Amino acid sequence: MSTADWSYLREKSAERLAPSMAKDHPNLPVVKEEGCYYYGVDGVKYLDFTSGIAVTNVGHRHPKVVQAIKEAADQLTHGPIGVVQYESILKLADELADILPGDLDCFFFANSGTEAIEGALKLAKFVTKRPYVVSFTGCFHGRTQGSLGVSTSKSKYRKFLQPNGLTYQVPYFNPSDPRILDEEGEVVESSACALLEEEFTSLFKFQVSPEEVAAVILEPVLGEGGYIIPPASWLAKVREICNRHDILLIFDEVQTGFGRTGKWFAAQTFGVTPDIMAIAKGIASGLPLSATVANHKLMQQWPLGSHGTTFGGNPIACSAALATLDVLKEENLLDNAREVGAYARERLNLLKEKYEMIGSIRSVGLMIGIEIIDPQTKKPDGAAVLRILDLALQEGVLFYLCGNEGEVIRMIPPLSVTKEQIDDGLDMLQRALVKYKEETHQPASL
Repeated sequence: MSTADWSYLREKSAERLAPSMAKDHPNLPVVKEEGCYYYGVDGVKYLDFTSGIAVTNVGHRHPKVVQAIKEAADQLTHGPIGVVQYESILKLADELADILPGDLDCFFFANSGTEAIEGALKLAKFVTKRPYVVSFTGCFHGRTQGSLGVSTSKSKYRKFLQPNGLTYQVPYFNPSDPRILDEEGEVVESSACALLEEEFTSLFKFQVSPEEVAAVILEPVLGEGGYIIPPASWLAKVREICNRHDILLIFDEVQTGFGRTGKWFAAQTFGVTPDIMAIAKGIASGLPLSATVANHKLMQQWPLGSHGTTFGGNPIACSAALATLDVLKEENLLDNAREVGAYARERLNLLKEKYEMIGSIRSVGLMIGIEIIDPQTKKPDGAAVLRILDLALQEGVLFYLCGNEGEVIRMIPPLSVTKEQIDDGLDMLQRALVKYKEETHQPASL
């Protein structure tokens, strides 16, 4: 495609595509993807540290996944499951049951993360006959109306939409809360758990009785809200509170799933098993697929007609998912996520020592957040993040952002990323930081 052709398409984009779809950052024109790279219209090869927002965990266009898609398309392109039956969806359910935590072994397949969340909420309310759900401030669960009712990462996502009033929120774990820090500024896990207990006690005393709560939902690692990583003991305390009141626990593993945290799912990384799980993103290497997951006994209480789908569990998407699981296993990508993720954190800690604008490094596996702050005020600096991302893109590496104020650089490369690629990407990021300091006339590095 010529530059002129692309310019024409870009002009039509403003006319034909909704701004809410087409105006995200950085709007990079690309013609191809492969492995850990995007190929731009400008002829430049860009190192991708976004994985399509934690989707292409095995890398872009992995040959085994592409071949599975081609072979599946020769057989079926659509099968409304239930009206017909086909092999790929049944094999995928069996494969997923083997890798999911605990007894989570029964599936309702859909197309997107928010659909999986909607299913989880509906399932919980249907089987408990209770009306309310408790979520956590800062969590993001999707943009459809039910999911939006439990999403609080940014108020702008809920603006003018009046999400339903059948939800309550308690604060997510905050590693900067002075009430849980010791004299050296380190988190005291017992204090964090005690504070969580107080928050739920207050909620149940003043706002909603626990007997009316169907489920508690949360991200085991805060994603869009800023890549906050709670202690395992804090998640275990949530589990304990739910058990105490016969409340179902839902984990939103849309972003943390399929090896992102170094295990198949964050539930296994932290050793806490929910009653219901929502999975998506990395499941099928870019094809639309998701699932609401529970154990067989719970799922059998959700009968025909209580939920439905036309496209969920598409046969081509299920074939892509089966190939994706094979690649994750055959190439030992979970091990790679832990090893290379630890290496990336070491390098980022060295950068943090040199650049005062880096506030904290938050990472588990290859789910990495780089907080950017104003060196003078120490407050989050979302404007700086946007400029740094632009400068990094000019160097040849693509990052994304997250956090309530957009203050965190989100680094989520494919799980196939190498240490050499980490070095390349972080070298580019460092050059971007240097340019930003020069633009803003900040003092020289330490």
